[in-house]
Amino acid sequence: MEEGIRHNGIVERVEGDTAVVRIAQTSACAACHAAKMCMASESREKRIEARMVEPMNVGDEVEVIVREQAGWLAVLLAYVLPFVLLVAAVAVFGQLGWSEVQAGTAALLSVAVYYVILRMFRDKLQRQFTFWVRKIN
Repeated sequence: MEEGIRHNGIVERVEGDTAVVRIAQTSACAACHAAKMCMASESREKRIEARMVEPMNVGDEVEVIVREQAGWLAVLLAYVLPFVLLVAAVAVFGQLGWSEVQAGTAALLSVAVYYVILRMFRDKLQRQFTFWVRKIN
């Protein structure tokens, strides 16, 4: 697990082979090429559940890693596909003769349904977004 998106944090809790890590936003997030797709850059602090590569204790300074492909998949599912669905729905409903208001409303409802379906498959999707944590030497 050498390649991927990385953030430093502190272990807050250990449960079996999983550690709950607190990640604080730093100025390094602004320079990170993945900052726009990484939830760690959205606010001051995040808590992430990550699989431990080695045993660790509460208070350990660690590095949280996720595959870069998982980041791109998250961007695709959360932003790109809904945008394409929105534009396509407006075009299709417009071609069917619906008014702009009706087409826009139906397109927004289509995106809402998309997110509901995405939420229904969250357990399956969560397997694609595995975070790993290891101690910083």
